[in-house]
Amino acid sequence: MSVNKAILIGNLGKDPEVRFTSTGRAVARFPIATSEVWTDAEGNRQERTEWHNIIVWGKQGETCGQYLAKGRQVFVEGSIRTRNYDDKSGNKRYITEIVAQRVRFLGGGGGTRLAPEDPGGADDSQGGGVPPVDDDIPF
Repeated sequence: MSVNKAILIGNLGKDPEVRFTSTGRAVARFPIATSEVWTDAEGNRQERTEWHNIIVWGKQGETCGQYLAKGRQVFVEGSIRTRNYDDKSGNKRYITEIVAQRVRFLGGGGGTRLAPEDPGGADDSQGGGVPPVDDDIPF
């Protein structure tokens, strides 16, 4: 048995970019920042920010493009994927992304809202599925 699950709450670093595949399927991409704060051995406050690349497929991706904007807080649940590509100079590059299955809009805009997931029989590799009935975040 194995598990590949990421759960993040962070703020968008820029507006989502929505594109469509040749078959008309939407895909949204956006970065979110998560931060952790701690006190070091000398009693000084320290902070580290980590950036995460988020991919959202289908109707849920379209909804993210409509309602999310830079600075907005968001909950993302998905799986971690690493892919590689060759840059313009021919060097192999790697990128790690979170392929979202659930996105919940937090802060601003009158409360929380669950972005609808793609109802159209998408496979798990593209983040589709049926939204859970329970709206509570388990922490």
